Amino acid sequence: MARLELIDRTTGGRVRLAYDAVGEGSAVVQLHGLTSSRERDRRLGLDFIAGMPGHRLLHYDARGHGASTGPLSPGAYAWPRLAEDLLGLLDHVVPGERVHAVGKSMGVGTVLHAAVRHPERFSGLTLIIPPTAWASRVAQHDAYLRNADMIERRGVRYWSGLEKRLPMPPAVRPDRPFTLPDVDEGLLPTLYRDAAATDLPSVDLLAGLDLPVLILGWIDDPSHPLSTARTLDEALPDSRLQIARTPRMSRPGRA
Repeated sequence: MARLELIDRTTGGRVRLAYDAVGEGSAVVQLHGLTSSRERDRRLGLDFIAGMPGHRLLHYDARGHGASTGPLSPGAYAWPRLAEDLLGLLDHVVPGERVHAVGKSMGVGTVLHAAVRHPERFSGLTLIIPPTAWASRVAQHDAYLRNADMIERRGVRYWSGLEKRLPMPPAVRPDRPFTLPDVDEGLLPTLYRDAAATDLPSVDLLAGLDLPVLILGWIDDPSHPLSTARTLDEALPDSRLQIARTPRMSRPGRA
């Protein structure tokens, strides 16, 4: 595991990103979702780029997640800030190279903000279970604020116990293990409040993003509604949408 130290524009403090890069060839980077990490994704069977031959494979923990550090400051975890981290990491590990970015949930927000800002850094995108956005972000905003308040009042294990009882989307493997967030409990409410206050780039900005994009949505998940996936597919000029209804269909490239 390697680490990269970056300056956070929100606070002026330092953020240390934990990452690993293996293999040789064209670069592919994977980004995890909110409260997850490289290790948690592997445990959940969500490492979508593992073992790809002929590529340099880059995984990293977003600030405040896993083995990466982050400030206890409101606004430091908005998706545009995470996009700055991604671009800084690419400049460090694969300077000047175009990369294919694979983002899941929160990672979709990070990737899209980075690609809108610097499309020349990307050869293509894979957007896995895009999160709530635009109109649907309003209800998610309230849910995230409730999560933050409950974690502060009752603790992460009590909150996780309630989350565990929620039904899983049919595209999720039924034997997937239950895992706690890979985030320090004291930081978790800040992450949820920042997630509540952030959103995807506007549809007008996305319409100018001329990159090949694969979008993978799945059914029956209020936190990752097909409305977002379909709007992205309509807005992006070179996109393909794949909808998963079973675990077998939830991997990129499976029909």
